[in-house]
Amino acid sequence: MTTIIIADDHPVVRCGIRTLLEDDRNVVVGEAADLPQTAELVERHRPTLLLLDLSFAGTSSLDLVPRIRALSPRTRILILTMHDDPELARDSLAAGAHGFLRKEAVAEELVAAVDALAAGRRYLDPALGAALLDRDPGLDTTLSKREREVLALIADGLTNRQIADELRVSIRTIEAQRASIKLKLGVSRRTELVTCARQLRLTA
Repeated sequence: MTTIIIADDHPVVRCGIRTLLEDDRNVVVGEAADLPQTAELVERHRPTLLLLDLSFAGTSSLDLVPRIRALSPRTRILILTMHDDPELARDSLAAGAHGFLRKEAVAEELVAAVDALAAGRRYLDPALGAALLDRDPGLDTTLSKREREVLALIADGLTNRQIADELRVSIRTIEAQRASIKLKLGVSRRTELVTCARQLRLTA
């Protein structure tokens, strides 16, 4: 069971996220309306995931991220925001968050992000991932098994749609994984991805 705390200063947003996520796999164990309450609930429940709004009444929540990591090292943090600035995504990941997603994302993306973090992976909003091409030294550069599969298929010349069909997942999932691969490897072009795949012996 994945336990979740939702931290957002808008009750309607918290209610919507709870309604979307709660099922036989996920349970929301707490909701926080401000940063002190967020820290208190995380310390009390030690949840699997914290869904954390980037801004509370104009105050950034990123300063809280290291404290959350210290209070509950196993809790994984997904930053949610209305902003679409790639640098905010970079800052969030550098601060210690495990994922970054715009609130305007479709429901499928939020579910995918929650599933990815619960499985120990990272998740980066597909629309922002392509803009974060420079590798951040603080990020994990190890490709997951699925990312290696995606990279191999990219090197074989398949499009995102063809890869999605091959792996039986949504095209948005492939876009997110492709963005994550670029971020981890510090590359921007398909030719560079092919070179990396060869270096990793994923393709001939």
